[in-house]
Amino acid sequence: MAAALLVAGAGAGCSAKAASGPGSIAATAAYIQLPTGKTTVGYLDIRNNGVAADQLVSVSTSVGGTVALRAPASADVTPVVMHTVSSIDIPAGTMVQLVPNSYHLLITGAGPMRDGKDITLALKFAHAGTVTVLALVTNPGSSSGGYFGFS
Repeated sequence: MAAALLVAGAGAGCSAKAASGPGSIAATAAYIQLPTGKTTVGYLDIRNNGVAADQLVSVSTSVGGTVALRAPASADVTPVVMHTVSSIDIPAGTMVQLVPNSYHLLITGAGPMRDGKDITLALKFAHAGTVTVLALVTNPGSSSGGYFGFS
C-alpha cells in the first residue's frame, strides 16, 4: 500500500521543465501543506541539468497570495531559524531540495486550497525563465497527509 501511495503521489506528477534552455531546469515532487491559517509552506525538488548555474528568484501560485523564498539563517543551529532570501542558487548539474529544515516556500494570503487537489506554482529563474509545476495540497494532520501520503 505504501509503495502504491508513493507511485500515485509521484504520478500526480508535479513535474515540469523550463521552456527556455531545453531541459535545463526541472521541478518535481512539489507539494503544499494545507493552510491552517493565513500562511502555509511549499516544498519541491529543482534539478539543474544545464552547464551553468541559475537562481530561483520568485514564485507565484494559481491561488494567489505572496510567496517568500526561505532559508536557514545559519548552518547547524537548533532550533532552525529561517529568514527570507532574494534568491535560491541552483548550481549546474545538481538538485536542490526545498524541504522543511532548509530552503522552502512560505505562502501567505493565498486563496482556498483543498486537500488532495493540485495548485500550480510558477517558478521564475534568473536564466531559464519561468517553469510551471503542479503541487499537491496535503493535510499533514490527516492519515493521508504528509509527503506523498505518509504522515
